[in-house]
Amino acid sequence: MADTTQLLDRITAPAGAGREIRDAATGEPIGSTPELTVEDLDAAIARARAAQPAWAVLGHEQRSALLNAAADRIDEKAESLANLLSREQGKPLNGPNARFEVGACSAWLRATAATVLEPELVVDDGQTRAELIYRPVGVVGAISPWNWPLMISIWQIAPSLRMGNTVVTKPSEFTPLSVLALVSVLNEVLPADVLIPLPGGRELGAALSSHAGIDKIMFTGSTATGRKIIESSAQNLARLTLELGGNDAGIVLPDVDPKAIAEDLFWGAFINTGQTCAALKRLYVHDSVYDEVVAALAEVSARMRMGNGLDERNVLGPLQNHQQFTIVSDLVEDAKQHGGRVVTGGAPASELGENFYPITLVADVSDGVRLVDEEQFGPALPIIRYSDIDDAVRRANGLDQGLGASVWSSDRAAARDIAARLQAGTVWINSHGGVDPRIPFGGVKGSGYGVEFGVEGLKSLGVPQIING
Repeated sequence: MADTTQLLDRITAPAGAGREIRDAATGEPIGSTPELTVEDLDAAIARARAAQPAWAVLGHEQRSALLNAAADRIDEKAESLANLLSREQGKPLNGPNARFEVGACSAWLRATAATVLEPELVVDDGQTRAELIYRPVGVVGAISPWNWPLMISIWQIAPSLRMGNTVVTKPSEFTPLSVLALVSVLNEVLPADVLIPLPGGRELGAALSSHAGIDKIMFTGSTATGRKIIESSAQNLARLTLELGGNDAGIVLPDVDPKAIAEDLFWGAFINTGQTCAALKRLYVHDSVYDEVVAALAEVSARMRMGNGLDERNVLGPLQNHQQFTIVSDLVEDAKQHGGRVVTGGAPASELGENFYPITLVADVSDGVRLVDEEQFGPALPIIRYSDIDDAVRRANGLDQGLGASVWSSDRAAARDIAARLQAGTVWINSHGGVDPRIPFGGVKGSGYGVEFGVEGLKSLGVPQIING
């Protein structure tokens, strides 16, 4: 904890200044975040714009070397970052949580540095030669959420820097300290003003998205906020990559072994205590295996410990903030009033702390109930019975969201046929929510547009240019 304290000392606001941030599990003070203003935004963007040409001139090889050095530095500070993240966000150290997230940061930096983006020869017929290259966009405004604050920040920062852009990053007001600590570690390696953090409230994010000095916005968050960013970007014609809300459907076919898939179903739904955009949020199960799947999920849920994230035994934590706790509670209560059968959970775990809600499986619900139709973003999963696969596909496609989906079957070919009919940016077979830095990721419909990761993700952080001649 001594190293975590040293890291906090570097980023926290002076005594009596800033805004206090509290431990998500205990409510105890952690530190104070600086609260910057629109005037600070102007200065930050000016500094980033001044630093960008020299950063671009370094070229891919030298920028990649610095990204690798930054990954090494994250690894050196990994435990300190994980401890701070666990306290501020609430996720436990163990399981696919805080240590996992910090490790993903260094892994993503290295993968981004290693991704090859070659010039593309478009035409070479002896008379005409045209080559497609990608130049830096300029200054990227990166706005990250509170659920995976470090990992998603790196998803935005790494490709932006790799392509020769500079970055002004705006963390969520709920989890600023973790992101400030991460940026502080990265800036031990990076040149001055290549990466500038900008902690503050929502008005600062709005000003960032419409600022004339911003050339590209990367945003992960709600669909409602994404729509506002689209509107405000009309002021500066900034390019956009938007990863917005999801209400991911999973379809379980009748040929599965319920016990064999139960743990993967569980983590597909409840990674980060359900606070994940591409988590499994609606589960459609064939009538012939419905009861067995529900029972197997309940059995797995009973083994998973919830509590304070710093307790090494726990793998599930609190909801990060009371607003989200209230949303989950209200949706579960509504489902109960509409005939939903609570299999596990179903009421706040107040004995653990203010914002703890237990894993809640709600069976015997259907479309039209709020818990099915609205993104819960928490530890409550509606399980819906179906008997006709065409009907299940229609219902899975029936909402405006289209971030991810999954199909569960012992017949991979049959699963792929169903997957091709689902309206989602990614469809997983016999898993849900896994991402890979080599594989493009993005949503359709109300879940946003543009992709991240891999070669296509790098291209989205560049401006295409044709060299003709």
